[in-house]
Amino acid sequence: MKNPLSNTDLFKLSALLFVSFTFFYLGKRWSDGNQRILFFSSYTSSRTSQQNGYVSLSPNLNKSFDISFLISQNQSLASPYIVPSPATVDPLPPPPPPERFGIVNEDGTMSDDFEIGEYDPDLVETEWNGDRNGTEATKSFKITRYEMCPGSMREYIPCLDNVEAIKQLKSTDKGERFERHCPLNGTGLNCLVPAPKGYKTPIPWPRSRNEVWYNNVPHSRLVEDKGGQNWISKQKDKFKFPGGGTQFIHGADQYLDQIAKMVPDITWGHHIRVVMDVGCGVASFGAYLLPRNVITMSIAPKDVHENQIQFALERGVPAMVAAFATRRLPYPSQAFDLIHCSRCRINWTRDDGILLLEVNRMLRAGGYFAWAAQPVYKHEEAQEEHWKEMLDLTTRLCWELVKKEGYIAIWKKPTNNSCYLNREAGTIPPLCDPDDNPDNVWYVDLKACITRLPENGYGANVSLWPERLRTSPDRLQSIQLDAFIARKELFKAESKYWNEIIESYVRALHWKKMKLRNVLDMRAGFGGFAAALIEQKFDCWVMNVVPVSGFNTLPVIYDRGLIGVMHDWCEPFDTYPRTYDLLHAAGLFSVERKRCNMSTIMLEMDRMLRPDGHVYIRDSIDVMDELQEIGKAMGWHVTLRETAEGPHASYRILTADKRLLHA
Repeated sequence: MKNPLSNTDLFKLSALLFVSFTFFYLGKRWSDGNQRILFFSSYTSSRTSQQNGYVSLSPNLNKSFDISFLISQNQSLASPYIVPSPATVDPLPPPPPPERFGIVNEDGTMSDDFEIGEYDPDLVETEWNGDRNGTEATKSFKITRYEMCPGSMREYIPCLDNVEAIKQLKSTDKGERFERHCPLNGTGLNCLVPAPKGYKTPIPWPRSRNEVWYNNVPHSRLVEDKGGQNWISKQKDKFKFPGGGTQFIHGADQYLDQIAKMVPDITWGHHIRVVMDVGCGVASFGAYLLPRNVITMSIAPKDVHENQIQFALERGVPAMVAAFATRRLPYPSQAFDLIHCSRCRINWTRDDGILLLEVNRMLRAGGYFAWAAQPVYKHEEAQEEHWKEMLDLTTRLCWELVKKEGYIAIWKKPTNNSCYLNREAGTIPPLCDPDDNPDNVWYVDLKACITRLPENGYGANVSLWPERLRTSPDRLQSIQLDAFIARKELFKAESKYWNEIIESYVRALHWKKMKLRNVLDMRAGFGGFAAALIEQKFDCWVMNVVPVSGFNTLPVIYDRGLIGVMHDWCEPFDTYPRTYDLLHAAGLFSVERKRCNMSTIMLEMDRMLRPDGHVYIRDSIDVMDELQEIGKAMGWHVTLRETAEGPHASYRILTADKRLLHA
């Protein structure tokens, strides 16, 4: 039988098989090596793969390879084989805004030509519970609920009620026991200060000027001690305030009219805008100045009449516990247009007049000191001797006795240093050293020297009210600040910023419906928040706090016609419990958490806040989880909101309402 394949055909078939096998072997070996054909997937399963530049071989081969080095080398080449992914990556959140307000132009100047944006009421009223990328937040800590303090702590002020520290004082002759003696770290407040039994929502202003609920400040000693002097009386379930005082039993209004007639340049609400009342009693002097567009810092120590400041704050009048003793008061130089003392029981001439020198430091150049006391009008030998000592001291201070009438004497401070420099050599008290900073006030001892006035006249030439609220003051140029140019633009930008924020709060959060009277701004800057409340015609006042951890902008606040105080928020504040309707803190916790525990500050806020009061904390997103937990542990109703910048902004707003709790 004939073979179907010839030798020639077998040879050709063998050659074909050999070539095929060779190519198959070489192809497989080449493909298993480093050079592979890559297929780019049109879908990536995770955000990580998108961000790090990973691709897949084939849908049938579950392997991936890092080609970021190829992408970096060929950034400008567009491959026709890459199919764009339908998924988009959320943009990274912007960095936290710098601690200034305004837009820096290309030439380095700052402009306030910017828009804050508007709130979406539907958005702002909802609670935010996510992280900056929109995913659900996870909390890594849990704070147990705080317990109530004993009922004996209802009026507790930590730095003024530290009995053990006061017992250890070497001397109390100069009033040291009335100054701050704060608890040591770790021994401070760790519970919630309760309200008195029968506490009610405070009577709103302006009715509260004349009456408050007895159960809110259930202490009758002032009625017993001062009832005959027209300070205060008790009628059924209320305290009544007739508006009198020790030296003005016929009423504060008549008394204020008398002062204005004695010195025509004392124009309430225009030239005289910011006043201090020393030894204020229940603050009727300041209460009756408010309708005249004058804001008064009413101060008194926590002494035998220890609830007088509590009565003042319950009435809705600016007040703070403070004492003339051995340290500077926490207010700047040239702060007050007029300082008033009516039977304030202070010996101004002791220790070479060191206490009156503190008045001189705080009194604005060309400002007035009004003294209503027995040495002014009594003709007893001891009182006449005291009057001579006062005249001698004020003459050496270069004060001019402008008017003495009835039981009131009024002096005027000079507007420059010329009188000081022309005194005889060796005159006591001397001028302070040129390097003394009169605005350095936190735990600084009193100095028996005359504070020099700035040679450039800064602090003396403030505008009349209300223009001074909007005017950039001269001292803006002299305070230490992290800015060397465009300070006026910075000032204007902050004012515009807070005006737009408050407008948004009014529109979206219905602030006009809240009963605001006593407000505390815990990190005030230039006072833009307080100024915005005035511009929006809120019937409230603001205590502007400048923390010691930042720049001292307090002189600017006073030059604007506002009041404020220097304070360290790692320590308690010198006020009674339940004295503020609103606590506002912008950018405070992200700074102070580096210095102290945030729960320390939050517990102090709870102590100061009235039941049904409000808290607004505007701060960076990374502090909000902990603040939420602390707020809930204190029994606050807490909500976290987005800012107008949206969900990817680096800031959030924590709002909270305090509930009424009893021991």
